[in-house]
Amino acid sequence: MNFSPCLLYSVFLLFFLLHFLRANASQCDVFTGRWIRDESYPLYDSATCPFIEREFACTKNGRPDLDYTKYRWQPRDCNLTRFDGPSFLERFRGKSIMFVGDSLSRNQWQSLTCLLHSSMPNASYNLSRVGDVSIFTFTDYGVKVMLDRNVYLVDIVREKIGRVLKLDSILGGKLWKNIDLLIFNTWHWWNRRGPTQPWDFIQIRNKTLKDMDRMAAFEMALTTWGQWVEANIDFNKSQVFFQGISPSHYNGTLWNEPSAKSCVGQKEPLLGSTYPGGLPPAVAVLKRALRKINKPVTLLDITNLSLLRIDGHPSIYGLGGRTGMDCSHWCLEGVPDTWNEILYNLVL
Repeated sequence: MNFSPCLLYSVFLLFFLLHFLRANASQCDVFTGRWIRDESYPLYDSATCPFIEREFACTKNGRPDLDYTKYRWQPRDCNLTRFDGPSFLERFRGKSIMFVGDSLSRNQWQSLTCLLHSSMPNASYNLSRVGDVSIFTFTDYGVKVMLDRNVYLVDIVREKIGRVLKLDSILGGKLWKNIDLLIFNTWHWWNRRGPTQPWDFIQIRNKTLKDMDRMAAFEMALTTWGQWVEANIDFNKSQVFFQGISPSHYNGTLWNEPSAKSCVGQKEPLLGSTYPGGLPPAVAVLKRALRKINKPVTLLDITNLSLLRIDGHPSIYGLGGRTGMDCSHWCLEGVPDTWNEILYNLVL
């Protein structure tokens, strides 16, 4: 059978274009982009998610504006696939998902459970707690979405001298083995001092210190965690993500609004793709630690897109009510839904 040179050239060109498009789609940086208004958002109504914790339930706590729920993240060079709950549940049928970290992990965990529940409101579920692990089970699918509260990832051990933060020890990791999808996070507790600091001493190998440079301690702990992941996670079975550094907004000079002393009253995201105040130093430390890992750990690099969302925090509509100010956590529905929408795109 003879083919004309023109036909062969056309077939070759089509093959080349498909390969080019596929390669570019897989290489698209979903974390570089901007927020655009989209009236089809939010992805769910917080009123239909009965288990949102009070600190994230901004509308229920009296927040009157809803514009902050109407924004969609638009990557610069590609489009995100809209989160699809049934597709996600089918992908993870009979499998387990675990968020490991502090209250920002709880923020993302609550978001994912609401996304899934709202997409399948008649599906049976159980919500339970075993020790520090909260377990949301979609019984019809055998899918477990869990949260392990572990604010440093490394261990805190009570000894004769007091509570010791051990930068080179991860005994709690036994809970993370054989989980199909792991999303880790730590950062917000590393600068805690005074009554809210949950340790009395820091230990690295045989050296015990009353305190040390917190950024250095953070990097040592991440290095220990990375070594643990390499030694204990079967990457043929499990996917591993690190949530990234979720930012706070307490200083308006960082977004060119010097009169703003907090996030209160902010109703819109920042325009554009770059945060005027730059990235927090912890981001560079995290990326340096992740480069040391020789296994495919994916950074869910949510820092910059979240920095642009000065409007997304509970402010006075969080756990503290009108007397508190929370510019660290995020309203639900809200920004963590986008974190999970990006996670959905990366795992599916």
